[in-house]
Amino acid sequence: MKNYKLILQYDGTRYSGWQKQGNTDNTIQAKLETIASKLTGVPTDVNGSGRTDAGVHAFGQVANFRCEESTLPPKFLRSEETVTDLIRDYFNNALPMDVRVLSVSEAPARFHARLNAKEKHYRYVIDNAAVPDVFTRRYAARIPAEQEARVSYDIEAMQRAANALIGEHDFKSFCDNRHMKKSTVRSIHDIRIVLQDDRITMDFYGNGFLYHMVRILVGTLLEVGSGKRSADDISRILQALNRREAGFTAPAQGLFLVEVTY
Repeated sequence: MKNYKLILQYDGTRYSGWQKQGNTDNTIQAKLETIASKLTGVPTDVNGSGRTDAGVHAFGQVANFRCEESTLPPKFLRSEETVTDLIRDYFNNALPMDVRVLSVSEAPARFHARLNAKEKHYRYVIDNAAVPDVFTRRYAARIPAEQEARVSYDIEAMQRAANALIGEHDFKSFCDNRHMKKSTVRSIHDIRIVLQDDRITMDFYGNGFLYHMVRILVGTLLEVGSGKRSADDISRILQALNRREAGFTAPAQGLFLVEVTY
């Protein structure tokens, strides 16, 4: 049994997120599993490192699938090209152009894209120019969406608030799943906020993120930056363990899964 690790890039604009769903096949996982099953000739599961939401993008999503090498097309085993390159090309020839498999490598038998992940890096991008950039409207959020004038954000206050989030905390206040039964404790290792040329970039590094967690963190930090909240409010929000105490959920199109570390 071979275990193959995939690194993926996708524009999530027109997809219903990563996870396969019973009422649609318009998800990244569903499309990959359809192709993997045709490749192997048997139903094949594809595991992802995490469930990106509808409209969220990825520079470096990680996935894996297992198969018996004998189930691969015979030409793969006879070719002078490596099997992993042939698998990569097989996926890319079948996938729509807004989803690409960047690389395929053989992984240890016990490797699992989600269970073995140690750190994830998410990036959120905000277009804060007086006039929004037409060409990046799918990949940078406007806050609020109808905004036609630049908002003045206090980046230093936002970074102070972000620093209070670093460490291991119960992030229940930053989770949109009110019926979450599993632990909501996570560790954020670093948050970096940069303003350059009317574009705000927020990078989040942590061992895992809850449902909508990054987008709620972004919304809360923006409220600090616009003066609606104080940077000192973060400790109170964390202690409240109540979603209503945190800020709004920022739009999906500004969010990217950048990298997963193992």
